[in-house]
Amino acid sequence: MVPDISTGSRTYGLLNYLYGPGRREEHTDPHLVASWMPELAPDPGRDPSATIKQLTDRLDLPVLALPKDRRPARHVWHCPVRTAPGDRHLTDAEWAEVARRIVHATGIAEYGDDKACRWIAVRHADDHIHLVATLKREDGRSPRRHEDGIRAQAECRKIEKEFGLQILNGGDRTAAQRPTSAERSKAERTGRTETPRETLRESVRHALAGAASEEEFFHRLAEAGLRVEQRIAPSGDTLGYKVALPGDRNRDGEPIWFSGSKLAPDLSLPRIRQRLDAGRPDDEPVTDHGDERVLPPARARRQAVPAAERAASILHEADDEDSAAQLVGAGELLDAIAQTAPASTRKELVEAARAFERATRSHVRAERADNRAVRAAARGIIRAGNALGKGEDGGATAMVLSTMVLVTIAAARWHSARGHAQQAAAAQRAAQHLRSAYRSAAAAPMNTMREHGRRLPEPVRERYAGTLETALPDQADAIRHEPGWDALTATLDQAERAGHDPDALLQQAVEWRELETADSVTDVLVWRLRRIANLPATMAPPRARTDTRAAQSRSHPSPPPAPEVPAVARRADPHPRGPRR
Repeated sequence: MVPDISTGSRTYGLLNYLYGPGRREEHTDPHLVASWMPELAPDPGRDPSATIKQLTDRLDLPVLALPKDRRPARHVWHCPVRTAPGDRHLTDAEWAEVARRIVHATGIAEYGDDKACRWIAVRHADDHIHLVATLKREDGRSPRRHEDGIRAQAECRKIEKEFGLQILNGGDRTAAQRPTSAERSKAERTGRTETPRETLRESVRHALAGAASEEEFFHRLAEAGLRVEQRIAPSGDTLGYKVALPGDRNRDGEPIWFSGSKLAPDLSLPRIRQRLDAGRPDDEPVTDHGDERVLPPARARRQAVPAAERAASILHEADDEDSAAQLVGAGELLDAIAQTAPASTRKELVEAARAFERATRSHVRAERADNRAVRAAARGIIRAGNALGKGEDGGATAMVLSTMVLVTIAAARWHSARGHAQQAAAAQRAAQHLRSAYRSAAAAPMNTMREHGRRLPEPVRERYAGTLETALPDQADAIRHEPGWDALTATLDQAERAGHDPDALLQQAVEWRELETADSVTDVLVWRLRRIANLPATMAPPRARTDTRAAQSRSHPSPPPAPEVPAVARRADPHPRGPRR
């Protein structure tokens, strides 16, 4: 059950919308289910003689009774309350109880207070009601509604439990401000898929990802095509900033500005400065990094993997400040990957970055913790530019996405252990999107590796099976039944050709980090091995090979390479599933 509190200045306009047909004829049978005093609240939905003007006048009476200079500019309190998708439909009587409990909990009209604000609850759909109140009590005082949003949320959690509804995650006041109903309505009228607030928040996040300095951050904002205005002190120092979308104007034709703090709590200029300074030694100067070498996209992604792995490792440890800093850096890294992703994975990665943004904020502060490595990785990816969805770029993208799944899983566990329900859920959503993106990015390189592995001589495959048995004795049989087993044998084969000892190399990959969070252990090991052995992220078409070790131990020549086994004859997993990362 979700309450969404806002304030406005036009009682009649809001009531006209609530009792009207809706923007797409979605309103059905609008009517009152509860009010401050039923005998004084006319219902234009059910009473043919009642009008919206009459109901407006009754609600506004305590406000209009005051001198004009004492009337609040935004005197209309509006709180839609909606059940979650899949919940049962409440009756009018149940919605009336919900309405009375919420106006009591928020201080609008506490039980037994005959001088409370006037309010009504309008129902025009099965799954929600709209609470409307005017913010002056009968005695002329204002209601005590401090933190009314938090109190409404808390009461909804109790109602959900008592009514047998889905119990949603509670908030902790670290979430970004949601678009208002007016902003959503304007977006619909202008044909936008999201509100300017949401577009600007993502654009500011993108500009911040891996930025080395405040100047670079503002330069990126301008490059993104945003209107940017800095608030400058007489000393010349920048005190704050605000942004606007070109063409987004109010009724007077002026740009509609949003300060950073109105977009998200961590996008105010002071918080951005803390992020830019995080981990920088006190004596390290701020430079423009203009002489940095720009890496190819594939190499920038490969270099991001160790930083991401370190972030995941820190999240498994107990230091809250370091972990919070790594979450911020991981959010920037994910933003960087999404901005430069090929078309085949960009949609899922954008959704992953949007979801994970919520997981980067909590009440755990990390002003001085060091996350330079992961932020530098994000910077390298941004500077490298867009990656192709094939070849080495495609393989390197799969490699880094495989690791980012680990990071989001570690983030979800870290938040869950600390009771951060919304952040944990956000990290889990990000992990799901990342798994989808990984499957798309990994399809081509993994298929090539599997084909190579299937062409290997059987003695070679059996020898690598023995290598696996030594490294992971308890999991070896299950791993050999995974779809990625052929790709793992191909990777071991390629590493051996490059001069590595496959036994030692696999043991190193196994000991690198835990494998418990992996859906596909073979996929994880493939990418670890390729990075440790510095192998390309892709393979050339497979060629036949002979087992040199076996040839040296036998007096007769090695047998010719076994032909490729037809797909129908290969051992298959009876319950195939795509890798999570």
